[in-house]
Amino acid sequence: MVDREKREQRLKKTILITFVLAAANVPFIVVSVRPTVTPAVARQQMPELWREPTAIATADLFNGPWGAGNAPDPNAIYSFVKPKLHGNSPGLTVSDPKGLEWSVKQGAEGPIEVTLSRVLSAVGYHQPPVSFMPSFVLARDGSPERMPGGRFRSKHDELREMGDWSWQQNPFVGTKPYQGLLVMLMLFNSSDLKDSNNTVYELTSPREGATRWYVVRDVGSALGETGKLDAKKGDPALFERLPFVNGVRDGFVQFNYHGWHRELFDDRITPDEVRWACDLLAKLSDAQWRDAFRAGGFDAAVADRFIRRIKSKIDEGQRIGGAGS
Repeated sequence: MVDREKREQRLKKTILITFVLAAANVPFIVVSVRPTVTPAVARQQMPELWREPTAIATADLFNGPWGAGNAPDPNAIYSFVKPKLHGNSPGLTVSDPKGLEWSVKQGAEGPIEVTLSRVLSAVGYHQPPVSFMPSFVLARDGSPERMPGGRFRSKHDELREMGDWSWQQNPFVGTKPYQGLLVMLMLFNSSDLKDSNNTVYELTSPREGATRWYVVRDVGSALGETGKLDAKKGDPALFERLPFVNGVRDGFVQFNYHGWHRELFDDRITPDEVRWACDLLAKLSDAQWRDAFRAGGFDAAVADRFIRRIKSKIDEGQRIGGAGS
């Protein structure tokens, strides 16, 4: 009788975990990590993921690469289109007076996503136009109402969404820009590394050296802790306290990572790849870091705490694998 009750309890626990994982859109099967093309083809396609930045020092991290002209109008009245039906953050789709649709992500992830989007753009990784507004006016059923703001991403005429792309199997697996992108996400304590947060865009005309972009788009679950379910995000105290890496073993960096898809990191990223990523981030000035967090609507004192920890991680990454490390 006791054994039967134990079996039933285990079954209920398994069903509960399965339900939670399904609701969180977590894959159950670990896919092998491998490139889908030869190294020569990967080099040819690299501009679709990353282009070497030529003017990091002058990059505008407040307005971003798309400029102020692609930001939402803070004085406009937006019309309700539909609610947000996926993901963990609240939100909705709205249209502005010109008929342009915007995806609005509310909650804690919105500011983080805008800030990290600015940083990734500045160091060579493509990003769609995103902006943060602390609030906006929404007309629904004919009654204008001021709503909590968040991340605004437009349905831009130049970008056509073609679907997701896989972290595990894509043209760039094993290349330094791909490895470096993962390093940066580890540095920011990004937890939400699922394929549905990645988007392939087709462009109507070449931009940043390519007509197709592989974009890590939804990067809002960061700047806190890493975890498999409900990891805290945007928490400066946690972010300050948690380690970046735990050392080097058998020639590979061991990250302090506790989220899904450890197969992307375990025994796969070298100290040289960590240094490469951190050297890129180190080229950003203090003023640019402050602009990136200001773009996300962060309080200056909170932003300074994040920036100090980010810069200390960058210093650590630049030294990893060297003498005395």
